[in-house]
Amino acid sequence: MNRLLTLAFTACMSLAALTAAHAEPLKIGMAPEPYAPFEWKEADGTWKGFEIDLGKAICADIKRECVIVEIAWDGLIPALQTKKIDVIINSMTITEERKKVIDFSDPYYSTVPAFIGPKGTEVELTKEWMSGKSIGVQIATTQAAYIEKVYGDVAEIRTYATQDEANADLVAGRVDLVIADKAPLAEFLKTDAAKDLGMLADVTDGGLVTAGAGVNKDNKELLAQLNTSIAKLLKSGEYDKLAKPYFDYDIYGLPRK
Repeated sequence: MNRLLTLAFTACMSLAALTAAHAEPLKIGMAPEPYAPFEWKEADGTWKGFEIDLGKAICADIKRECVIVEIAWDGLIPALQTKKIDVIINSMTITEERKKVIDFSDPYYSTVPAFIGPKGTEVELTKEWMSGKSIGVQIATTQAAYIEKVYGDVAEIRTYATQDEANADLVAGRVDLVIADKAPLAEFLKTDAAKDLGMLADVTDGGLVTAGAGVNKDNKELLAQLNTSIAKLLKSGEYDKLAKPYFDYDIYGLPRK
């Protein structure tokens, strides 16, 4: 009887291992444009960045292979809803509007929006100062919604498909300011192209924004797995090891349990 139980247990374990080995890859939706230090592609096509490493760590924990599916930024949520991808791990800010159509994991980093522009510009976050200014922002972002709501009636808001395009127009002098998350802007300011630009002002009335992994509302199992993995990474210290090569400050920026 004990031998039969042992054989049955061994068979179950073998089946479980086989199932895990043949689990469907986790299709991670990601916009193709670079968004350093969170993600970018090397010349050979290899993806690099903090969110790439974080995604790999999560996939290892839930025992699924990571596969990156490139989709334009404004097509990520539709792709998730039509199940072309399983999850969005692409610096997507958690907002009440987005939560109406998709679910988000617990936050895995936080930041504040900021303005960049020519060095020495003294920005005032008032309608009077912004009046007549041209401001570049990536389309379909929380910053685009913010800037349109607060200054859209007095400033010229120019939207771009990618952050790189907005930054390029700022370098060329075609816009006065650019607004985006502070972390990628700080990375851009390290480049030669941005040598005459500087960080001008944090958007304090926009508040701290948090990024989470987006999943379909009918995929509660994956949502729970993501939350468990993020909590594990934070508690074990692995999260800080992943972040260290990219940030010289705590990018998580939230109270830790």
